[in-house]
This record gives sequence, structure tokens and C-alpha cells, in this order.
Amino acid sequence: MPDPLFDLRDRVIAVTGGLGQLGRAFTRCLLERKARVAVLDLNAASRFSAQGGEHDQERALALDCDVTSRGSLEAALTAIEDRWECPHGLINNAAIDSPPDAPAEDNGPFETYPRRSLDRIFDVNVAGVIQACQVIGGRMAELGRGSIINVSSIYGMVSPDQKLYEYRREGGAAFYKPVAYSVSKSALLNLARYLATYWGPKGVRVNTVTFGGVLGNQDPRFLEAYEARVPLGRMASVDDYNGTVIYLLSDASRYMTGSNVVIDGGWTAW
Repeated sequence: MPDPLFDLRDRVIAVTGGLGQLGRAFTRCLLERKARVAVLDLNAASRFSAQGGEHDQERALALDCDVTSRGSLEAALTAIEDRWECPHGLINNAAIDSPPDAPAEDNGPFETYPRRSLDRIFDVNVAGVIQACQVIGGRMAELGRGSIINVSSIYGMVSPDQKLYEYRREGGAAFYKPVAYSVSKSALLNLARYLATYWGPKGVRVNTVTFGGVLGNQDPRFLEAYEARVPLGRMASVDDYNGTVIYLLSDASRYMTGSNVVIDGGWTAW
């Protein structure tokens, strides 16, 4: 029998960026715990089915949603309430960054970082989270319950270690981890504090999770440098953050709001 403190059975959870690397892990974990999960992402309906989501039709709902559009979020909320009810939990997981193979100016020096890239990343990583909170969190507040998790990053809490990218510069490229992702993720820390005090009287809890890097298909030279800097000696696996998400969505954290939970293998302990 599941521990009632951590029980998520039949709770409705909305996950933005639900088909990303972490979003898929959160969705899978929540479905295993018998939650009802609304997967919000671009072209989510077709992509979710292609990934085997058809086996979870009873408890999973894939909705095409663009977090930069308030209308898209409102339509998603309507669809969730038509199917089930207003979400009990919201994971603001949708985010973008400049990939390693982005145009040279996107990963170049700070002094010439383009405004268009700043606007693009802020539109998703900051404005998109704010709008999801306004639409879905606002409805939660009307009902007097809910838990919101904003997904941040170690690069929103401390500066990126540019030495990790030295191997890119050895070949003559002016490569730096760009500023927009870091600043956008740091904004989420105070957004949670703001909303925790704003919605606390209405029973909505808002917390931040600060995650370290997740093992994927990183360049071996980057991986070696990154893991050498982590006290636990490795990058996170895709499932390493599930326990924290379960805790924050469940009654086990019912007196917790406005907090930042750091899970990074010790990266920020240096």
C-alpha cells in the first residue's frame, strides 16, 4: 500500500515541456504512481502517440501547447478540466537554450550576444513560466489548492564554469556558455518566492527545483570535465529527480513553499 504522504493517485498533474528529456521521465513516473497527467508540449498529441503514449490513454492526456501563447495555455486548461478537473499540480519544465551547434554568435562572447536570442529564450523560460502560472496557477488559487514546481538549473544559481568549454575554444572557436539561459533560470527563483507569498493565503504552494546536468549525448570531452567537477563524480541520470518531484507534488511537502531544492550531485557545494 502506498504511503499516504506521498500518494498521487488520481491527482491531475500538468507538465509543460512534457516530451522533453526530463518531461518524459516525470510523466512516466507520475503515471506509474497512478496520477492523471496532462502532457503539454509543441505537437504533443502526435509525438506522444509515437512514443507509446497510446497505452496510457486513461490517465494521460497529450495536448498541443505553446507556453509563449496565453491563449494556447487557456485552451489546454479547458481541455484538462473537460477531461478531468483543474490540475492539482503544475510542473513548469518547458525551456530552451542555445544548443552547441547554434550559430556562432549565439555561443560567442557576452559582449556580442544577440538581442534576438535573449528575447527568444526569455519568452519561453521566463514569460512562458509566468503565463503558465497565471493561467493554471490562477485557477488553482480560485479552488484553494495546488502545488507548482518551477524547474531551474545550477546555472541559474551559480555562474557556468566556462572552463568546461575550453575544448571548444582549443580549435579556435570563441565558444562560451551564453548568458540568457543562466539569467532566465535565476529569474525562476524569485518568481517562486513572489508567488509563494502571493498565493500562500489561497492554498497554492510554489517551489523551485535546481537541477544539475543530465546525462545524454554529450561530447566525451565535456562529460569528462563536468563529472570531474561533481563531488558524486557523475552527471544525473534522467530518473534522479523523480523523488523530489513526487515529494513536492504530494502532501509530504504540505508546509513547504517559496523554497529552492538543489539536487546537483554537490556541484554548488564547492
